[in-house]
Amino acid sequence: MDGFNNRRDPVKIRSEQATICLPDAHATRSLGVQLGQVLPAYTVLLLQGDLGSGKTTFVQGLGEGLGIADPIDSPTFALINEYWNGRLPLYHFDLYRLSPSEAASLYPETYWEGDEKEPGIVAIEWAERLIYLPDAYLSLHFYYDYGSGRRVDWQTVGSLELAPLLVGLKLSTAQAPAE
Repeated sequence: MDGFNNRRDPVKIRSEQATICLPDAHATRSLGVQLGQVLPAYTVLLLQGDLGSGKTTFVQGLGEGLGIADPIDSPTFALINEYWNGRLPLYHFDLYRLSPSEAASLYPETYWEGDEKEPGIVAIEWAERLIYLPDAYLSLHFYYDYGSGRRVDWQTVGSLELAPLLVGLKLSTAQAPAE
């Protein structure tokens, strides 16, 4: 295990933040593509935002960046979609219709701990419904501003470092954290 979410290793509590302006759905998808190309196994993405703010569009790009050929659809009624044909598995949750206790009954920790499921990328839409959070994650809060497009505020928590992920992003509007 590489330590990104290994409960056997001590987790260094660290938090970094950034805001990225995304003028349209293409830019939102592009952010997902770029992250899908570089994120390591054991990465958990907690996605929040109103309906239509770009969460599913982002995950579609993430799947493309992982090399997944299958169409990525929101698992609103299936609750979890698993994609296995990319460089890493993608586990896509949609908790929109669930209460926190119902979300817990899906045992999402079995996906992010990598003990019962093959280690991969876990993307959880409507993550505010989770009772338990992983030790390390990337929180992405999507906003849709009428007239100016989308933006995403992201924050890393735990041992996942933001700065190395931002280095190669091709987004002129990215605002990296000050060092």
